[in-house]
This record gives sequence, C-alpha cells and structure tokens, in this order.
Amino acid sequence: MAATDPLADPAELAVWLGVPADDPKLLAALTAASRRFRGAVGHPVTAVQGDAIVLDGNGRTEILLPAAPVTAVTGVALSGTALAEGADFTWSADGYLHRTGCQTWPAVLRCLAVTYDHGYTAVPEDIQEAVTDQARSMYRVQPGIQAYTAGSESVTFGATAAIGVTSQWSAAVARHRLGTAEDT
Repeated sequence: MAATDPLADPAELAVWLGVPADDPKLLAALTAASRRFRGAVGHPVTAVQGDAIVLDGNGRTEILLPAAPVTAVTGVALSGTALAEGADFTWSADGYLHRTGCQTWPAVLRCLAVTYDHGYTAVPEDIQEAVTDQARSMYRVQPGIQAYTAGSESVTFGATAAIGVTSQWSAAVARHRLGTAEDT
C-alpha cells in the first residue's frame, strides 16, 4: 500500500452512495478525504519501508520520529557516526528514539540521520470509517452550499458540511496524531 493510496475501500463507500466503486467522483472524494486525514495526523499512515530522514538534535534523551507506528529502525547516525541499537539508542513503536546511557541528543541542527520503517500494513478500522464518512460528505455536498431548494424539495446540509468534520473524524485524528517536538 502506497502513502497515496486511499485509506478506505472504494467498494464500501460505493454501497453507501449507491454508485459504482469506480465512479470518478467517488474516487476523487475518497482520495481527498484520505489526503485530508494524512494531513491532519501529520504522517502517511500506511506502511513505508526504509524512510531516510535528517533531524535536529534537541538536547534531550528522546526525539520523536515524524511517523508511526515505527516497525523497525535500521540505521541511526549522529554527526556522521553510526550508532548501535541497544548500546547507543533504543526506540519504541510510538516513534520515540531514546538515547541510552544517560546521554542526550546534542542540540545541533541536522545532526541525526535515521532510516526506519513505519506505518500500518492494514489501515485501522477507525481510520477507514472516518475517511469513508468524510468522503461520503464530500461526495454529496457542493462546496459553499449549505441549503438548496428545487421545486418542492429542499435540502439542508448538517453541521459536517458547515464545519468540515464529524466527532468520529476528530476522535480518529486525535488517536492517530503524533506528538509535537514540545512533547518530547
């Protein structure tokens, strides 16, 4: 699964909307909702192998990697010197890179090179549900329109259209959003 793939099944959304799973508007809504979720949580969500990043040191014992869950850390170099897992650092699935032996990461810009694997191989169900719900709303609502009348029919869109997200969406984002540098 690529970091640009939809975070929910088009066939499931098609059932909700009563249109074919290959409907271009359905696929566009699902892609947009997936992008929106990834942006809200600040990481790709889906599995990425061998992601190589450069981080600033923070003068603390822990640094939060920019994506989770972390499934492997295959390389860490501090100012060009390779570090050994266990002896020099440990890591957690939550994305923390911990400096061992009462040492800290130096407060130096761009001093830390990390190669790691992260993300879900199967998208969690709460994410799938939130993205499907958001895509449904995006499919049905025309931007900027809160209500319209055609003949004797009148349609008013609910709070989701006005504010953009549901409480289900907010809860899923909160559950999967990573901490900030201030949290470490």
